[in-house]
Amino acid sequence: MDTAYPQLTRYLEASDADGYLVDADGEDSDQYYLSGYHAPDDFVTLYADGTVSLLVSELEYTRAKDDSDADVVYKLSDFDYADRVDRLGPDRGRAETVAEFLADSGVESVAVPPAFPIGTGDALREFGIDVVTDRDSVVETTRAVKTETEIDHVAETQRANEAAMDAAAEMLERATIDGDTLYLDGEQLTSERVRRRIELTLLEHGCGMDDCIVASGASSARAHDSGYGPLDANVPITVDIFPRNKRTRYHADMTRTFVKGEPTERIREWYALTEEAYRAALDAIAPGVTGEAVHGAACEVYEEAGYPTLRTDESTEDGFFHSTGHGVGLDVHEAPSLSLGGGELAAGHVVTVEPGLYEQGTGGVRIEDLVVVTEDGYRNLTSYPTDFQIV
Repeated sequence: MDTAYPQLTRYLEASDADGYLVDADGEDSDQYYLSGYHAPDDFVTLYADGTVSLLVSELEYTRAKDDSDADVVYKLSDFDYADRVDRLGPDRGRAETVAEFLADSGVESVAVPPAFPIGTGDALREFGIDVVTDRDSVVETTRAVKTETEIDHVAETQRANEAAMDAAAEMLERATIDGDTLYLDGEQLTSERVRRRIELTLLEHGCGMDDCIVASGASSARAHDSGYGPLDANVPITVDIFPRNKRTRYHADMTRTFVKGEPTERIREWYALTEEAYRAALDAIAPGVTGEAVHGAACEVYEEAGYPTLRTDESTEDGFFHSTGHGVGLDVHEAPSLSLGGGELAAGHVVTVEPGLYEQGTGGVRIEDLVVVTEDGYRNLTSYPTDFQIV
């Protein structure tokens, strides 16, 4: 038996399930990971006995045979799909088709991810298939440990990310200050304008984005506030870019804090502490160390300086009020977590390290790099400078 995914195989053996079933489109990361196939419409992936099988529409069949990672590809018509839909309607007809596909594969019970369609699950049970929800998110846990090829994909996306960050920095460097507002080429420099430049740069490097953060002043303290309107002088400007490569579908993530003009001594102190917390977290990373311990190393820096963290005040809106990092891969936020309760790190995990210090109504600073856990520590996939960007 070819155990292409040993961890998933062990999970199925422990749960007494014959196979693992995903019913989603190619945007679903578990679906893409198991199938190696991207399609705009839903299709079915079955992992059983070390083999990956796909059930796709006639439209997708030819491409799926050539482009997917599946061992075998079936089309809906192989299981009398049209007749079943005619008798039972589109939803139940498709579910019965999937049930027949499973039966043909010798599968009587399946584990499914938490986001599995409830309608499909209920219908499969009616057709005699035992369906058990995978509460451990085993596929996400499996894909959290990256191969060298996957690490190269993330690093490639991070190179594009650095080019986009350079484009944003160049706009800030060329900007002039009039009062408290930044101007560039005779027009106010806005968050939206910088985001457009970032997006165009990413596209030039084969990547795309749904959103990114370009937030100044008070907006930079509001967690995932994307920022809007004119950018301010003499206050922190947070630029957080998290693109996805259009070819490989792997993400990257990076944050830098800029000030155009003269930051206050308080902001300088915040940045110095954040850089210290960033270094402490990096120094703590190694296989076998928990994500909670890495998070604790960053928290300790802030706590010793008298600032609140989630360890000292779980409801704080100021200080360091988020985790130290998260996994990055096919999703921009995935396992593992550098946070309270974060589990053990393993070689091949790719994680952000992103401590920050904030005060609502004033602003905040954050540094974020992307690193891979190695057998003896970590390797930074980011080569962009981390010094305070005063431009």
